[in-house]
Amino acid sequence: MEKKEWYLEYEIQVNRPGLLGDISSLLGMLSINIITINGVEDSRRGMLLLCKNDEQINRLRSILETMDTISITKFRRPKLRDRLAVRHGRYIHSDIDDKKTFRFVREDLGLLVDFMAELFKKDEHKLIGIRGMPRVGKTESIVAASVSANKKWLFVSSTLLKQTIRSQLIEDEYSSDNVYILDGIVSTRRANERHWQLVREIMRLPATKVVEHPDMLVRETEYKLDDFDYILELRNDENEEITYETVDKPDLDQKDGFSMFDF
Repeated sequence: MEKKEWYLEYEIQVNRPGLLGDISSLLGMLSINIITINGVEDSRRGMLLLCKNDEQINRLRSILETMDTISITKFRRPKLRDRLAVRHGRYIHSDIDDKKTFRFVREDLGLLVDFMAELFKKDEHKLIGIRGMPRVGKTESIVAASVSANKKWLFVSSTLLKQTIRSQLIEDEYSSDNVYILDGIVSTRRANERHWQLVREIMRLPATKVVEHPDMLVRETEYKLDDFDYILELRNDENEEITYETVDKPDLDQKDGFSMFDF
């Protein structure tokens, strides 16, 4: 019988010496293996478990629910967010009202890169938006995630090293193994119709597309936020507000205002 993985997360109610040892011993008596264990957010601990059958898991759950020193917060087959939480010791936070929006701060760059890399590994049509103020690490994270996922990245529009506005691709640049990167501000403020023909063509490809500043793309084009599979937000700290006031100010020279969002 094939072994199954489970994710167990519990919150410590009474932090006494030997608590983890007791739980580990219980898992051993039930012949359940611990694959990975780590602290997850404050007083929570997460475990990836491996067992032969559901009876073992049901017995474990029933015993843990009688313990007054812990409170089970998650007990399920592991999701991507669970695996990353155990790996990094931090949980990916999603928007309460919009479950496809995930929030990160700059100190979580490793977690963000791993999350995107796992998304990039799936060969399918995927549209990802990433919000953030200038120089917070958006483009570098996308490139790092592409490398981690063993994908080739292509800038369709960008200001990373120099202004990039592509109007065509060569034949070997059309591939589901590529990650296509667009900058919503560059494409809407500085591109011509040939560029937009290319953008629409890329949007139809069964490949991963990542749009920096997706709100600008949505504001100026036919695309909608509903078209995005994931929206990622990257801030310098949790209290930072993501705005486009500099880009929107009509009394500023367009080039000077735009340059605030370069890189």
